[in-house]
Amino acid sequence: MGDSEWVHTSAPYVRPRQQGQRDAWSEETAAQGHRGTQHIVHAREIPAPAEVAALLGATEGVGIVERRRIIYLEGNATELTDTYYPADIARETPLAGTARIRGGAVTLLAGLGHTGHRVREEISARMPSPAEQESLGLGDHEPVLQLTRVTLDSEEQPFQVDVSVFPANTQRLRYEMRID
Repeated sequence: MGDSEWVHTSAPYVRPRQQGQRDAWSEETAAQGHRGTQHIVHAREIPAPAEVAALLGATEGVGIVERRRIIYLEGNATELTDTYYPADIARETPLAGTARIRGGAVTLLAGLGHTGHRVREEISARMPSPAEQESLGLGDHEPVLQLTRVTLDSEEQPFQVDVSVFPANTQRLRYEMRID
């Protein structure tokens, strides 16, 4: 693995944090001797786009909360993430605002009674949109990876959708499975 490559593991991002722990990104980067930060571009209620509505098991156009972030590694944009929540879960909570959430959104959601019991992820490669290319500082013909994660509760109800975009040439995704 080269110095410019980042290995991404999903597990820490779907588990609630312990009292006093930082968010998963800050903790993961610090453990590897780096500095990771994020900027919340906006958090707002929007009509659910068809693809997101389908992933949330909702009707297209129903109100959802979209939280848009730019993730930085050592001050350089390394990931763009849009996270979507049903409005009845996120409205009037810190999820609907642009302030950082102590311990991260997953910890806040667990405190609200929404804990992930199953996660589905889909990864695809594609060319970036012009806005993604600019935000990530990509040159022409540099592809991105898109990771779409759906988190479901113990009753198989989806309550969070994350759509993350990474430069393909600097990311490696790692998955581990237990076979019982």
